[in-house]
Amino acid sequence: MTTTSEARPDLHVRPFRPELQSDVLDLIVGIQRDEFDIDITAEQQPDLHDIPAFYQVRDGNFWVALADGRLVGTIALLDIGNHQGALRKMFVRRDSRGSKSGPAQRLLDILLDWAGSRSMREIFLGTTAKFLAAHRFYEKNAFSEIAKSGLPPAFPAMSVDTKFYRRRLERPATPIRERAAR
Repeated sequence: MTTTSEARPDLHVRPFRPELQSDVLDLIVGIQRDEFDIDITAEQQPDLHDIPAFYQVRDGNFWVALADGRLVGTIALLDIGNHQGALRKMFVRRDSRGSKSGPAQRLLDILLDWAGSRSMREIFLGTTAKFLAAHRFYEKNAFSEIAKSGLPPAFPAMSVDTKFYRRRLERPATPIRERAAR
């Protein structure tokens, strides 16, 4: 499934494919290290070396945003069981950040639609204190800050994460055939 933003016809979001592996690593590690001075390497993030096996299993997925064929953003949903997911690896190139119709909003909307269609009830995420714009973005999108102690046991907290958020999802409507069977 590839989707195109109405406001940016050059923006396409699609599930990750292995030919984008090196671009994904470059984007994420570049933002972490060069832009935010976080002391982390690609080797310290084994999930990025086998994205299909780590994220694209059960009800999880990993999406990329491409503008004019260039990778501009990523987002991942890790299925942690119990109808819960972990939002991970949300990164957008500096020159593509900002607008409501930009890659960040489009990536998040797709993740939330996916999670809801798979009966997930809550999405959790961890981030660093340095990502101030990300905090505002999550809060504008109905995520509430929670204490680390409020995370489910299966949540994969990273050592650099110091702020945590949760978003409760509305339960999807019961399909007509299931209601008729009751």
